[in-house]
Amino acid sequence: MPDGDPPVLSSQSIKDFFRDLLQRAMENQRAQVQPFTELYVVNLLHEYLLSEALYVQSEDGSLQQKPLAFLLKEALEEAGPARMHMLRRLGDTSLFVSGFFPDSLSRRSNLVDVDYYIAMGGRAYSSLGAGVWEELSAKFRLLVDLLNEVSERTLHSTNAGLVRLYERWLKTGSDRLASLLVKQGVVPRKGFVQ
Repeated sequence: MPDGDPPVLSSQSIKDFFRDLLQRAMENQRAQVQPFTELYVVNLLHEYLLSEALYVQSEDGSLQQKPLAFLLKEALEEAGPARMHMLRRLGDTSLFVSGFFPDSLSRRSNLVDVDYYIAMGGRAYSSLGAGVWEELSAKFRLLVDLLNEVSERTLHSTNAGLVRLYERWLKTGSDRLASLLVKQGVVPRKGFVQ
């Protein structure tokens, strides 16, 4: 590879990147999940790098996110493997959006929030049965918190990300976010006006 060319990232290196961030978040939050659940979440993050996983193509060709209620309605109208697939998609979408983009939920409207996504996702996974689905359902809120930390760790690598991180801290007052900001040289203070 010639000097100056950016390195080519393989699918495996991206999965390793997400696995490392998730494991660091689990250590930081003293959280435990089964190895298969951890692998599932890492694969989910990798899959959702592609916009097609989160969005559906409308008739005019544009990509749009389908509301969770519509995903649930479609799942309930199906049977067998199609129903399982739709419930999984509902759970995955809920986990990814509430974990990685919680700010987008508060900006969209006052009708849906993170709690709505958590309830819908947890219920979808619990409808799928035992095993990994059972843990994904039971620990849905914990997984959202872990993905919040993964998202935050990726945010503080840019100035725009630092601003979003600071805005999250202003809304939540989270000690963990304050610590991340301090590590980046930003001293969080509420109500400070110059």
